[in-house]
Amino acid sequence: QVRLVESGGGLVQAGGSLRVSCLASGSFRRINAMGWYRQAPGKQREWVATLIFDSSSTYADSVKGRFTISRDNAENTVSLQMNSLKPEDTAVYYCNGNLVGVTGRTSNVWGQGTQVAVSS
Repeated sequence: QVRLVESGGGLVQAGGSLRVSCLASGSFRRINAMGWYRQAPGKQREWVATLIFDSSSTYADSVKGRFTISRDNAENTVSLQMNSLKPEDTAVYYCNGNLVGVTGRTSNVWGQGTQVAVSS
């Protein structure tokens, strides 16, 4: 069974930086893409960024130029570097992975989420 486990996050003042990471563990053939979503209190979950492995990355307009998604040296880990944080970035950040399982079937997997809070 594939699991995504987030780490990082926390509390920071506006203008500060945080880094969240996501490790994919378990048995699978390959990762097609990993990305980040976030959900603020009382709001719907929204897409933040996606990294297509061995290809490109894309970002929501609200974070473009401030956030960077990257693949860490550990190949099954993706991080989101968040700079110039704003109070409106406060949310639970969820990792999402599109993976090919051992049977060849593609599936989407979610992590449990990690809290990011930005104070003004």
